Amino acid sequence: MKLFNLITSILCLAGVAFAASRTTPPAGAKVVAPSGGQYTNLQSAIDSISTSSTATTTIFIQPGTYNGQVTIPRLSGKLIIYGYTADDQSHAANRVTLQNTLSAAQAGSNDLSSTLRALTNNFALYNVNLVNGFGRGSQALAISANGEYQGYYGCRFVGYQDTVYVNRPHHVFKNCYIEGATDFIFGNSGNVWFENNDLAINGAGYITASGRNAEDAYWYVINNSRVFAKSGVSLAAGATVLGRPWRPYARVVFQNTNLSNVVNGIGWSAWGDQPTANVYYGEYGNTGAGASGTRVSWARKLSSAVSINTVLPNYTSWVDMAYWNNQGGSTPSPPPSTPPSTPPSTPPSTPPPSGCSQAKWAQCGGSGYTGCTTCVSGTTCTVSNEWYSQCL
Repeated sequence: MKLFNLITSILCLAGVAFAASRTTPPAGAKVVAPSGGQYTNLQSAIDSISTSSTATTTIFIQPGTYNGQVTIPRLSGKLIIYGYTADDQSHAANRVTLQNTLSAAQAGSNDLSSTLRALTNNFALYNVNLVNGFGRGSQALAISANGEYQGYYGCRFVGYQDTVYVNRPHHVFKNCYIEGATDFIFGNSGNVWFENNDLAINGAGYITASGRNAEDAYWYVINNSRVFAKSGVSLAAGATVLGRPWRPYARVVFQNTNLSNVVNGIGWSAWGDQPTANVYYGEYGNTGAGASGTRVSWARKLSSAVSINTVLPNYTSWVDMAYWNNQGGSTPSPPPSTPPSTPPSTPPSTPPPSGCSQAKWAQCGGSGYTGCTTCVSGTTCTVSNEWYSQCL
């Protein structure tokens, strides 16, 4: 056992990912499922949350494709949403998709076009695909990240123009897939760290469009990631650039990232005839065919990487650090203050009513559970451990 613990510690220090499945709802979670859950869509689950409650709310989404726009209003408590997955460290295993088809021209604004409008602070989303299927012709967002202290872990964001909109401070994207063509990572007031992400280009254009409009604390930093043409899409070499400045103080850095030949040798582009004197576009330690070439004269070759502490001071106080450090199966909710030294015994429970049956996906047992333990016909109560059970 000591040897196993030593090996595990070494692997954690080396940054080796420990993937874990998340296929059962955490205790107390609101469950969304196409059928048989507490809610048949995410919006209904969100609408059930009191905006004045300071308690943390957890929502678990069962596999499926859910159509329609979802809006998360400003809440008083933290919100955590988990999507069903067999590998929480990878977007490739996601089984939950939220999709909508709406352009900014139709909706009236960028934010109002988004498939998911996240307006609340202290929000974490895990292993959910967000798709805006509008395509060419207008801005059409997959995510509008319009609250502070938001983390996106193992998610997929698919669009064409303006896929990811970050318009408030303090955001992280870890192990995500972001797809688009034109300005598909953009916003005005955001300091954002993108870690170990896949940026898939589905058309000629520009990856980032920073709307930084003054000398402030805001950055976009893409670190330890990959830029490539979307699978199945035929694009000429040099079809995209790393960014163009939406506002005169745009600040974006790509570092330690593999840039395929889909990235043009000039690296960056101006926005029409707008001045670039105050634009901060930098690169450090990038590799791949797209990392070479003669960059525009006003871009910077950095002498060292930008630190996450520069971009997000005190990030460890709100980021899911277990997930950040590649430890699968993390749960950001705080543990009990005084954990028992021995496994707790199951307390006595009130016998469930006779003749009852639990619906598919519902809880059916576990420590302290006093409800019905019989599952509806065609399902069986599966107890993963003393805290997790489900009719499957």
